[in-house]
Amino acid sequence: MRIRLLCVGRLKESFYTAAVAEFTKRLSRFAEVVVVELADERIPDGASAAEIERVRRAECRRIEERFAEGEYIVALDPRGGKLSSEGLAQRIDGIMLRGTSRIAFVIGGSCGLTEELRRRADMVLSFSDMTFSHQIFRIMLLEQLYRAFKIINGEPYHK
Repeated sequence: MRIRLLCVGRLKESFYTAAVAEFTKRLSRFAEVVVVELADERIPDGASAAEIERVRRAECRRIEERFAEGEYIVALDPRGGKLSSEGLAQRIDGIMLRGTSRIAFVIGGSCGLTEELRRRADMVLSFSDMTFSHQIFRIMLLEQLYRAFKIINGEPYHK
């Protein structure tokens, strides 16, 4: 299994990069994990709705350029469906059982994802109605993927 995280923005703080490295290492027992960081657009203070849409489109265009043939695309978006940890494990297991060996999880920039990208995705997933920073969310996603693979493999995990 190959998992890619397509993320707008870069992690700068060492405590975030250390957490990403730790969960990537833990996941390596189950899957090859690659984190792809894409440049974010500058958003001027007091940006208009048109400027925000321009930023969203530019960032999503960069994301879509990185999609690979045959890759199952999961767009992370607050308007998506919600799953429990067990539900995420079942979904990933089902994807693998159908013969798909590559999954890309998309974390957009601060302006979010375009409707076009959401429609192109195979799944649109929300973790919560709450808002999280992109740095924290990346770590949460990796932790949930690790938990999902532990569940899939019948290994104990903290409930």
